[in-house]
Amino acid sequence: MPIYRCNKCGFVSEDTQTPVNTPTACGRCGTPSTVYGTVFFVEELIKRLASVTRELKTLQAQPVAAPTAPAAPAAAPAASSFPTLDAAPKEAPHTALVQWFAQKNIQAAIDPSAADTSGFFDEAATALGDDYLLFADLLDRVCYSYRKSYTNVNLELAKLSQKDGQAITQFCRTLYEHTFFARYHYQKAEKIARLTLQMAPAIRQFFEGGWLEWYALVQALSASEQRSVPLSYARGVKVTFPNEDLHELDVLLQPQGQEPICIECKTGEFRRDIDKYVRLNKRLGLTKSRFILCCTDLNAEQAQGLSAMYDLSFVPLPMLKRHLHSMI
Repeated sequence: MPIYRCNKCGFVSEDTQTPVNTPTACGRCGTPSTVYGTVFFVEELIKRLASVTRELKTLQAQPVAAPTAPAAPAAAPAASSFPTLDAAPKEAPHTALVQWFAQKNIQAAIDPSAADTSGFFDEAATALGDDYLLFADLLDRVCYSYRKSYTNVNLELAKLSQKDGQAITQFCRTLYEHTFFARYHYQKAEKIARLTLQMAPAIRQFFEGGWLEWYALVQALSASEQRSVPLSYARGVKVTFPNEDLHELDVLLQPQGQEPICIECKTGEFRRDIDKYVRLNKRLGLTKSRFILCCTDLNAEQAQGLSAMYDLSFVPLPMLKRHLHSMI
């Protein structure tokens, strides 16, 4: 059942008359408030609560210096001093990474919003990464349409099993509800899912490879939470070396008390870039185990062979979760 929450007075109410995603007058104060689907509304609350919880755990894990003088009784915090569900922290904890680069005389430009998990990129990426073989064709078709400047994608699902077909249609519907597609329609008789692409640059970048970066970040955050290890992290870090060479690093992680971990994510051809990454890792001064090349087109045997040949760690997508959990 649709629901709304007034941002002015905090009043929450169901609304069966107003269409979803349209404003209605608050039943208490009359302020226009947007009506949301209940599932969407609850998902947002859970996401923001999880973000607040992660931030709180990070703060609790930081060492506290002993006071040099008797501390005065702490004043009760103001009602607005603790993050609320309407004001979840948006800045990713990346201070340790910035300090590490500064020690090496490397400038690091970090955009906290690139790793903000309060949206739906991380959820969509998790679904794609956990069941990549099932959704690989969907990704290929969407990326091909973007490259050719097409606006629509038609997925013929008749040859798939009922289970796989239902999983794909449900996923496409979920992506549509979260605005990854501009339109979604399923022709049940023909078993064809018709998608209209979303032309927002952030969505296109997500489908064209950004999803793997989000997936790597989510797995790292999961490992950090499970092991109670504070983690500094960032996405899309632009680093400038002393000679003004500029590089962008896909995902950077730094568990407390450890050297950073760099993850370069490749959803397509990667062989021509191997030498570039070898030289980049040499300049960063990381051990090969901490410079990871995660590739969707690699199997375990290929990854093992390439890791033996180069000063890099090649990790297939299905092994990334376990690999990160072993390092954090």
